[in-house]
Amino acid sequence: MGVLRALRRHAAPATDADGRRISAALAELGRRGQRSGAARLRRLRTYLVLAVQAGLAAALAWLISHEFLRTSEPVFAPVIAVAVIATSIDRRLRRSLELMVGVTVGIGVGDLLIAGTGTGPWQIGVIVALAIMVAILLRGSSSLITQAGGTAVLIASLTPTTQDLEVPRFVNAAIGGAVGLSVALLLLPLHPLRLVRRRANPLFELFTSQLAATTRALRNRDARQAQDALRALTQDRQLRQLREALQAAREVVTYSPFRWNRRGTLIQYEEGAEHMERAFRDSRGLVRRIASLIRDREPVPDALPGAVGRLCSALRMLHRDLNAGREPDRTREEALRVVTEAARAAEAGLGFHGTAAVAQLRTMAHDLLRASGLDRSDARTLIRRTFAAARAR
Repeated sequence: MGVLRALRRHAAPATDADGRRISAALAELGRRGQRSGAARLRRLRTYLVLAVQAGLAAALAWLISHEFLRTSEPVFAPVIAVAVIATSIDRRLRRSLELMVGVTVGIGVGDLLIAGTGTGPWQIGVIVALAIMVAILLRGSSSLITQAGGTAVLIASLTPTTQDLEVPRFVNAAIGGAVGLSVALLLLPLHPLRLVRRRANPLFELFTSQLAATTRALRNRDARQAQDALRALTQDRQLRQLREALQAAREVVTYSPFRWNRRGTLIQYEEGAEHMERAFRDSRGLVRRIASLIRDREPVPDALPGAVGRLCSALRMLHRDLNAGREPDRTREEALRVVTEAARAAEAGLGFHGTAAVAQLRTMAHDLLRASGLDRSDARTLIRRTFAAARAR
């Protein structure tokens, strides 16, 4: 208690301003903790199916190898099955096949040479070199070559304590790979749209939140806030994750019969995501121009922040429409309202950077119309006519 009283005495001279700064710092730490916790939860939900797939694949591979092939120590089958499941979600099928082929080559070369030469330093060198040469002759990628060489080292270093294990060990690796692929594509395939949505949500959240911040920056003439929004939009991690999820979803709907009925919806999402990515990159030019016009004290008519706000609203509508798999008519209407507000801002009078910002708004409205499913010609015609009609009023 005496320590607490002493701390209070030392803390008493603190001013109200100090207290506010401390409270603000604690509040920011709390917000960061919440965001970090939410990000971990999203990551767990995204990869939970992979954990279940890995457990099922390991159990099935061990069961097949042990019970049907009568292998006394079926280690390789479950190990390879788990490795196939745990392969990067980006282009999983290709990487899984490379892993299977690489491990099989390493085991095959290692077993053949060990049977005649035994083990030792020079045998390890020769086995690894030959395994990599075989992988190169198969025109394998760096991943396949690495797997072949690494497995050859393992085989050459661990001499079997029981004789005549070469064939089961070779077969076990192939069984493990086949089981892993079967679980991933047939028994327990990923839900392609759920996977894509979970990766798209953070991108849309980042996109809309920074456009909303840019709208506030325009209204408040706050160049620093606009610059902060620009800095946030330069991150490409969410874009990469969405591309990876789309590639994985494409493999699932292509090779898994249970997911073939999702092909049409996924195609719509893929087309929308392509133009969404363009809009995301175009937004950097928009926010950069807005930060410059604020710093240069150029005129900011009310219609300009209104256009950016409409753009943010159109993105939210597109997100909802894509998730629901419905025709994005409201998204198109809101995108054209962006063009109308941009035209009014241009008519009210703008400086150099403001004029460039209007051009960027038109470009992003075009991206959204394309993401909604319109072809290039129709999107251009609608934007041109809408812009001209708004300026003629």
